[in-house]
Amino acid sequence: MRKFFTAVVLIPLGLIFVVFAVANRHSVTVSFDPFNSADPSIAVRLPLFVVIIAVAILGVAAGGTATWFRQRHWRRAARRHEADANAARAQLAELRAGSSPARYNPQRLPAPQPAGPYGASGRDKQGATL
Repeated sequence: MRKFFTAVVLIPLGLIFVVFAVANRHSVTVSFDPFNSADPSIAVRLPLFVVIIAVAILGVAAGGTATWFRQRHWRRAARRHEADANAARAQLAELRAGSSPARYNPQRLPAPQPAGPYGASGRDKQGATL
């Protein structure tokens, strides 16, 4: 199933990236100098597809990091509930070990009463005594 997923999703996705890279291979200048756009002191000349893919990767990483930080409350609550559940399991095991419950003993059961054709009570369905 994993190989099928790879073949159906990742191979077409890779082909799309290759086509995108070939279509956008001209160079662009990325400037990090907001004050002098004509002659920037910090600038990088890269192919356009590299810039776009790098920005997409940085956006996914930033979004994942922000989501991870926003979910810290839920992770903390899950850890606290797991610790409470473990404490309850330990307390239950301790209680079960401390009070040995009466085990099933077939010799201590009461002897069955002889049953007539209408059951052990000797009455029919309407409650009449036979």
